Amino acid sequence: MINSKHKYSLAHRIKSSWVSYLMLIPFFSLVLFFIVIPVSAAIVLSFTDFNMVEFPKWVGWLNYQRLFIEDQTFLIALKNTLFFALVNGPISYIFAFIMAWIINEMPRKFRVFMTVVFYAPSISGNIYFIWTYLFNGDQYGIANSFLMNMNIIKEPIQWLTDAKYNMTIVILIQIWLSLGVGFLSFIAGLQSIDISQYEAGIIDGIKNRFQRLWYITIPNMKSMLLFGAVIQIAGALSVGDVTQALTGGYTSMNYSTMTIINYITDYATQRYEMGYASAIGVVLFILVVVCKKSLFRLFRS
Repeated sequence: MINSKHKYSLAHRIKSSWVSYLMLIPFFSLVLFFIVIPVSAAIVLSFTDFNMVEFPKWVGWLNYQRLFIEDQTFLIALKNTLFFALVNGPISYIFAFIMAWIINEMPRKFRVFMTVVFYAPSISGNIYFIWTYLFNGDQYGIANSFLMNMNIIKEPIQWLTDAKYNMTIVILIQIWLSLGVGFLSFIAGLQSIDISQYEAGIIDGIKNRFQRLWYITIPNMKSMLLFGAVIQIAGALSVGDVTQALTGGYTSMNYSTMTIINYITDYATQRYEMGYASAIGVVLFILVVVCKKSLFRLFRS
């Protein structure tokens, strides 16, 4: 009786609001075809041996056993990815928020110009050649040339091939590139705060901009801060293009900058072991989901 009543209620809601449900079809279609189906296919393929030529062969947990027990290179990629996320994620998140707050305090004309300047790197094309020239390993690289002219170093430093330096360089460049969607969301959140709250804060004893930021701005931006945190941590865990472009990714010296994305690319596009590549992708997917759940709990509290 309860189930039939529930079905009638659901059918009645759909019938009475069919226009709203109709407008949701494009969104659900995108989620279905670009998220649900690919993720489901990757999970199924992760339990198979698939070389993209022959029909997939079911191997069960063999790929995951190989991944965590036998594959030492994957453990290096996992360690690099976690280190990159733990360092780059919080720094880029805080940096994006601080820059958004500073720019929001500027006059309108300067604010629009500076927003474009800081957002431009995230939508630019292949700009890695600029950084390659800056950190070139010979004496003509800008960084080496400057340090040698200042008599700080005597020989050129191999910034992008030396394991002592290349991860630091990659993190710095990724922080510069990270001013993207999260940065814009912070700008939008700052602009949406009702100015009357600041006026009321002045009456209640707020004396400077930092108190206004702490007591009014941040509490009003809870949803935007959560969105920015999710975007930053997901971007940090899925980094791969910058390491591949600057240091060779999975071909770098001692795999010093290889990330999980680089490892997936290696097995998927170089070795054509799609089953094993899918298993690596599932591990990365679980890692991203766990981090997102943790962020939701953190911001809920």
